Amino acid sequence: MVPPAALVDLLRREDGYLIISHFNPDGDTLGSAAALALALEGMGKRTLLLCRDTVPEQYAFLPAVGRFHTFEAAAASGTDLREYANLVLVDCNAPERTGMEKSPLAGLTFRNSVVIDHHETENVFGDIRWVLPGAAATGMMIHCLVRELGVDLTKDMATDLYAALVVDTGNFRYENTTAEVLEAASALAEAGAEPHVIHREINETWSEGRFKLFLKVLNTLYLKDNIAITSVTRKMLEDTGTTPDDMESFVSTPKVIQSVKVAALLRETGEREYKVSLRSRDGINVARIAEAYGGGGHRNAAGCTVRAGLETAKAELIEKIKEQITLSELQ
Repeated sequence: MVPPAALVDLLRREDGYLIISHFNPDGDTLGSAAALALALEGMGKRTLLLCRDTVPEQYAFLPAVGRFHTFEAAAASGTDLREYANLVLVDCNAPERTGMEKSPLAGLTFRNSVVIDHHETENVFGDIRWVLPGAAATGMMIHCLVRELGVDLTKDMATDLYAALVVDTGNFRYENTTAEVLEAASALAEAGAEPHVIHREINETWSEGRFKLFLKVLNTLYLKDNIAITSVTRKMLEDTGTTPDDMESFVSTPKVIQSVKVAALLRETGEREYKVSLRSRDGINVARIAEAYGGGGHRNAAGCTVRAGLETAKAELIEKIKEQITLSELQ
């Protein structure tokens, strides 16, 4: 995995980087963006970390993640965003995945635009695009980029990048956990990342409300034809005093059932509107399902928004999932 020479040259030559993660941020986008900012600052560059949404509590422990600003907070702070003439999208490949087009950033122009991403969904945005759908995590790509830039890997960078790997490999359990991933994890641990601490912070810091929400979600389980579907309503969140951030990893839980090939979780976001998270095994391409609704993602992990009533949305998803399961069996 070698970064494009044009990207390395740009990062060495230019100064002033607006580094933006995707909305509804997870550990890969946050850890990758934070590590990149730390590396560039180690080279004497100026950076500003931005995200449409606030950082979920479970990732607040990550070094430099506390420096993320929401778009509105950055604009209200009086910071002259024009000083950051280079845009870098991390773990997403289009401005639409950041929400910046409907924010105070909408009118900004940039001298250079860069995309560093590993999602399968195709796009054409970016003067320099480094998109590797085969990479297990964007954190893997940033790890390689830091080495190529000749920056010393600090404990803080290593911690951010190790967390990125943990999140996008499902604690090194998913099919994307390769020898290369484990070698990178070893190198990051040698640089100071503490695996037991990172695992505990990400996976073992549930509130009572989150656990109660988890029980409610399990009670919605639909299980048939190798498909598992669960759902979350706004009332469930209200009753348990939780937020959508508390739902991370819920979608994957039904995959512990041996027969389940695809798991989906529908979260109510509005009247007849649901955000859908999809997870699969055995090479079943759920990104194709998400793309049918204007979403996207990876072969085994994707998301989209469905505008319909709950039962209609579930029925439509079940049919599309069955199609992808059939296609995978024919290949």
